[in-house]
Amino acid sequence: MKLAVVGGGSTYTPELIDGFARLRDTLPIEELVLVDPALDRLELIGGLARRIFAKQGHPGRVTTTDDLDAGVEGADAVLLQLRVGGQAARNEDETWPLECGCVGQETTGAGGLAKALRTVPVVLDIAERVRRANPDAWIIDFTNPVGIVTRALLQAGHKAVGLCNVAIGFQRKFAGMLGVTPADVHLDHVGLNHLTWETGVRLGGPEGENVLPKLLAEHGDTLADTLRLPRDILDRLGVVPSYYLRYFYAHDEVVRELGTKPSRAAEVAEMERELLKMYGDPELDEKPALLAKRGGAYYSEAAVDLAASLLGGGGSTYQVVNTYNRGTLPFLPDDAVIEVQAAVGHAGATPLPVAPVDPLYAGLMANVTAYEDLALEAALRGGRERVFRALLAHPLVGQYAYAEGLTDRLIAHNREHLAWA
Repeated sequence: MKLAVVGGGSTYTPELIDGFARLRDTLPIEELVLVDPALDRLELIGGLARRIFAKQGHPGRVTTTDDLDAGVEGADAVLLQLRVGGQAARNEDETWPLECGCVGQETTGAGGLAKALRTVPVVLDIAERVRRANPDAWIIDFTNPVGIVTRALLQAGHKAVGLCNVAIGFQRKFAGMLGVTPADVHLDHVGLNHLTWETGVRLGGPEGENVLPKLLAEHGDTLADTLRLPRDILDRLGVVPSYYLRYFYAHDEVVRELGTKPSRAAEVAEMERELLKMYGDPELDEKPALLAKRGGAYYSEAAVDLAASLLGGGGSTYQVVNTYNRGTLPFLPDDAVIEVQAAVGHAGATPLPVAPVDPLYAGLMANVTAYEDLALEAALRGGRERVFRALLAHPLVGQYAYAEGLTDRLIAHNREHLAWA
């Protein structure tokens, strides 16, 4: 089996490598290709990847290349984890929206739109080259904003599934609280990427006992602290929202906070400098502890499970993924991309049935889906007016004066990445 990782020069790649090494029985990789145009980073990370494989006794071969076409040739699956513009572009996404009184974040709001506009054309070009090299290869997208990027891939006819680590993070957290293994925990996870709620936590599978009320009663304070939301809100909702919901439920509070400290991008850039120094140490043969602060916890395990299921190996029968709605949530279009539990196998991902969704959540999902429609249109066709319409539709923007100011700033800060600008 051959896997290619596009964006293999990311400082987060050693987490993925560690998962591939530990779970080699689930996903028996013969060749792993790291693809990235940044050859200096790629050399450091490729060397560490080989040492991790060697230490853990993995027989697979790790290769590196800056040639995308050569890297994906013959690959059974291609993982996308790229960041167009790097941390510098992310830093801008997280700062200029604050000038208009709106949240600055890399996957939602105006910053998320900017990332989508930069990213979608690049990902579609990569996917087309993958299809030419090997039309049977699966594309696993971890590139944000995952929902919009996955929808672009599916609309273009690619064999693609989107992946996020939010659900597996909750699964691991809940398992620890309940004193069971993660495999015992099945989430009733519903929403869009980075706009999700855990409406049930079941033991043993989709039909198991729902222990979410027990979790909220016994661990509500811990969960509230983790999500940075008041305990009272969790009790009143009776669900566990993704931590991204804080941008919606406490928008103005978050904007004030963000204005008082360095951006997350600046923090990550400093971590990356330290990590790259560590990766250059020829004695290092495991992922360093600092990597845990980089973000993306459990991504490697989710990626291994998903790839194994798609390629016919082991892996979980049910996994939370991003895929077409196809009637699962009747209040959304069939071609909306939703994030829910799905049965994953050789033929792809089929969403499991979802219980009727509370209007409190369904309304916000419908609003953000409409924004994503307009965002994808802007990413594919360009134009100032399309950017403005997408921003006006977003519930974190919504006012025309904000949308006008954000449109001007988005274009000014991203002109080099927007062919139409």
